Amino acid sequence: MFSLTKISITHFKNYEISTFDFDKRIVGIYGQNGIGKTNLLDAIYYCSFAKSYFTSMDSMNIGFHKEGFRIEGFFKSEENNHHVVCLFRPPSKKELFLNQNKYEKLSHHIGLLPSVMIAPDDVSIINEGSEGRRKYIDTIICQLDAMYLQHLIQYNKLLQQRNSLLKNNHHHSIDQTLLEVLSNQLIEPCEYIYHKRTEYLQLLFPFILTFYKQIAQNEENITIQYQSQLQANGYRTLLAQYKEKDLLLQRTQSGIHKDDILFELDGNLFKNIASQGQRKSLLFALKLAEFELLKINKGFAPILLLDDVFEKLDEQRMKNLFDWVCNQNDGQVFITDTHQNRLSESFLQLGIEGQLLELLA
Repeated sequence: MFSLTKISITHFKNYEISTFDFDKRIVGIYGQNGIGKTNLLDAIYYCSFAKSYFTSMDSMNIGFHKEGFRIEGFFKSEENNHHVVCLFRPPSKKELFLNQNKYEKLSHHIGLLPSVMIAPDDVSIINEGSEGRRKYIDTIICQLDAMYLQHLIQYNKLLQQRNSLLKNNHHHSIDQTLLEVLSNQLIEPCEYIYHKRTEYLQLLFPFILTFYKQIAQNEENITIQYQSQLQANGYRTLLAQYKEKDLLLQRTQSGIHKDDILFELDGNLFKNIASQGQRKSLLFALKLAEFELLKINKGFAPILLLDDVFEKLDEQRMKNLFDWVCNQNDGQVFITDTHQNRLSESFLQLGIEGQLLELLA
C-alpha cells in the first residue's frame, strides 16, 4: 500500500510548527471549524503537486508575519520510501526535494505521489463554467502522462503570447509573421492534448456512470460527452477559420482551452434540473472515477483526501460512499469532520480500525 506515514508543517497557513504521525489506513481528523483540518489536507496535497489545492499563489499560504513555509512528508510503498520537502520563500523562490535531491523542474514530480482531493467547493465543477472541468481533466492526465503536462505548459504559454499579440495590436498593424509563427507553434501541443483527453475520457466516463449509480442507488439516465472544436477539424484548419474573428475580438477563439464536458440528465443539462443530492452524487462519482483511473494506471491506490464530506450527502448516500472508500478500496484515506462521534460511529458501522486525530487550538 502507498501511504503517508508522517508530515511536518512549518508556517504553512495557520500552522506554526506541527508534526503528525499516521499509523492506520483510514485517518479521521476532527476539531472545531477554523482549527486547520482543511489546511492539513492541503499540506498533504502539496506534497503531491508542489502547489495548494485551493490557491495558485504560494504567498497566500505563508503563515501570518512569517517569511516562508516548509512542508516535509514521509511516504512509503511496498517498493520505495519517499522523503519530500517543499520550501517556499518570497517573492517567488520555491524548491522541491525528493530524498534530498532537488528537482530541476517541479513538473517532474507530478504523478510520483498521486492523490485525489474532494473539498466543499468542488461542486463548482458541475455548476459553473468549463474552466473547472478542464482543470479536473488536466489534473488526472498530468499524473499519468509527463508529456501531457509539458505540452499543456507549452500550449498555455504560447496561447498567452498569441492573445497578448492580438490584444496589443490593431488589425491593420499586427505583426502577421509573428502571428503565423505563434499559430504554427500552437498546433502540436494542442493536438497532442486533444488526443490524450479523448483517450483518457473514454476510459473515465464509464467509471463516472458506475460510481454515480452506486452512490445514488438508482438507474437515472445520466449521459456524459466530451466537447471539443477539434472533433470537427484539425487545429491548423481551425486557426485559419477563426483568424478574422480572433483579430476582431483580439483573443484566440479556437483550441483546447475551449473544451468542455457535458453532463445531461434525461436529455436535459444536468446542472439546470439536478437536485442538490444528485449534484453531490455526481461530484463524488467524478472524484472516485479519477481515483480509480489513477489506481489502474499506477498499479496502486492514490491517497484520498475527503474534506468535510458529511455535510454534503444524506445518510444513505454517505453510507454508500463510505462503504466503497473504506472497505472496497485498499488505499489510504484522510477524512475531516467537526464531530468525533460521527467519525467514530462511521468507523464502527463499517468495522474499520481507523486512527482518530484531534486538532486543538
